[in-house]
Amino acid sequence: MGSGRQVAVFGAYGHTGRFVVAELRKRGYVPVPSGRDADKLKALAHEAGLEARVASAGDPVSLDRALAGTSAVINCAGPFASTTAPVIEAALRARIPYLDVAAEIEANLDTFAHFADRAREAGALIVPAMAFFGGLGDLLATAAMGEWTEAASAHVAYALSHWHPTAGTRLSGAVSRERRGEHRLRYTGGQWERRTDAPPALEWSFPEPMGSRQVIGEFTMADVVTIPSHLSIPDVTTYMTAEAARDVVSPDTPAPAAADDSGRSDQTFLIDAVVRSGDTERRAVARGQDIYAVTAPLVVEALDRVLDGRTHAVGVASAGRMFDAPDFLRALSPHITLELHP
Repeated sequence: MGSGRQVAVFGAYGHTGRFVVAELRKRGYVPVPSGRDADKLKALAHEAGLEARVASAGDPVSLDRALAGTSAVINCAGPFASTTAPVIEAALRARIPYLDVAAEIEANLDTFAHFADRAREAGALIVPAMAFFGGLGDLLATAAMGEWTEAASAHVAYALSHWHPTAGTRLSGAVSRERRGEHRLRYTGGQWERRTDAPPALEWSFPEPMGSRQVIGEFTMADVVTIPSHLSIPDVTTYMTAEAARDVVSPDTPAPAAADDSGRSDQTFLIDAVVRSGDTERRAVARGQDIYAVTAPLVVEALDRVLDGRTHAVGVASAGRMFDAPDFLRALSPHITLELHP
């Protein structure tokens, strides 16, 4: 547990950042809220009785001040295309681990491409996409692999009761679309394809009692970056239930609203991760509530393991590569229910 260690949280006053701050405090850490909006930062710090440190991704000196004396930094500030590189640079200067909750495909690709060699040479620990999208799907696919060293394909299907996006999700999505232009991304044959056709509408057989649901196929999420970063799987595809896919792009969909004292919404989720080799199929299933709220125990559990030395890699590594996936998932039992088949 935290034992009073200080952890910088960049973007602490955002929707997910607030969940992360609360989870850190619950586990005995001392969060150090940071971000560029001084008014929001001070309000959060006053409310929680914490020390606020104003910092901007465009000001390295302010980032160095924000990270001074901390044991690690968790980046919760989107759009991550603008924040990941500056905050990673600051973490490398401070010689502390870096974790983020980025779901942006391009930002995660940039992290692996730009920092893998430097971080490995420096003996640094950088864990990108340590969130619902990117981290949890990767852990499930890795756990489903078991002793397999390779598979023909991996499929991660998401069933969300609804998807009320935060302002950060909308902004990050807009930045990704701007970078991608008219293309969408697909990972097949061990490489990325840029496509201009519409993603396919399919049926996915989720575990009972949910059953068959209409999904958008090739609804590419951060798992398609994290899974093949360490698993020998040439085809990785993610899917989203059609209703949730419509929710997240509609300008009329409201932001998430708290349904309990913890601030969680009433949204429920089911993730069905399937790996296939020949005629054999293995599956890992997770169920829970609120994709934004569950990101907090995910990234703080990762922080615990990084600071305690329960890691399997050095440099830039996704959740499934960095940690013991089945053990990590079992540790999340207060927040998710897990099924492994077989």
